[in-house]
Amino acid sequence: MMRPLISLIVFLTLLMAAPGYAQESSQELQVITTLADVIRPAGLFFSFILIIVVWIFLNVIKKIVTELTDVFAERRLLFQKILLFVQFIIYFATFATAILLSFDISKELLAIMGGTLAVAIGFAMKDLAASIVAGITIMFDRPFQVGDRVRFGGEYGDVINIGLRSVKLQTLNDDVVTIPNNVFLSDITASGNYGELDMQIQIEFFVDPHQDLVKAEKIIRENAALSKFIYLNKPIVVNISQVIMENFIAYQLTLKLYVLDTRYEKNLQTDITLRVKEQFELHGIKLPSLQISNERLRVS
Repeated sequence: MMRPLISLIVFLTLLMAAPGYAQESSQELQVITTLADVIRPAGLFFSFILIIVVWIFLNVIKKIVTELTDVFAERRLLFQKILLFVQFIIYFATFATAILLSFDISKELLAIMGGTLAVAIGFAMKDLAASIVAGITIMFDRPFQVGDRVRFGGEYGDVINIGLRSVKLQTLNDDVVTIPNNVFLSDITASGNYGELDMQIQIEFFVDPHQDLVKAEKIIRENAALSKFIYLNKPIVVNISQVIMENFIAYQLTLKLYVLDTRYEKNLQTDITLRVKEQFELHGIKLPSLQISNERLRVS
């Protein structure tokens, strides 16, 4: 009694939503009729109840895990992994149970579900296949290697893993960023060290245009060589250029040197910056400022 009624409701709904439905192929109509015939109204109701019960159960489990992580902080990651695994199992079991309760499994239904599943897998596999092909290309072309410090898509950090599907990048903030391999084929990647431990970095200093630039350059070079994080087997270079900062002029001194290990990049920058600042103050070398420039303008 209920199945013919459901068939009629499904048919009328689709007919109202699409006036041109009557002109479509009889094969599509047969698929819709088959779906209506295999639906179990009582099973739909019990499936709805099952989903509510599972949702409540998962919320209770999450609260328990949250309390456990507060008590056993050192086991937090383990509890989260277990929770994720349990959730996946429950989701799968609930979905399978709901399907079995709501539909009368038949050859026709299996054929329809199989076709839908094949299309879904095809779309999902398209991106996966592209990433795998890109991963193989990266392994042969080697634009970067594991351990390289690279800059890509706004992210900057060390490559910790190159897989068939993705590359894992650990940023200087200790975040692990996962990037699909196929993205690397269409964008520019900069590798700072390319398989070496040492890497060139730049540190910029600015001084007032009326200061002794020769002395400032000497201070920067000498203090750079004193840092324990510098790689002395490669040259230390200081380039000087004139720049306009807002509405006043300054001199930019760019220090180029090599860090002993990419892990010490920020340590080297901090060490040299503190040393140079202290020596600039000791020798009376002033930094550029709008106040100094305005005072000179008034005097002139």
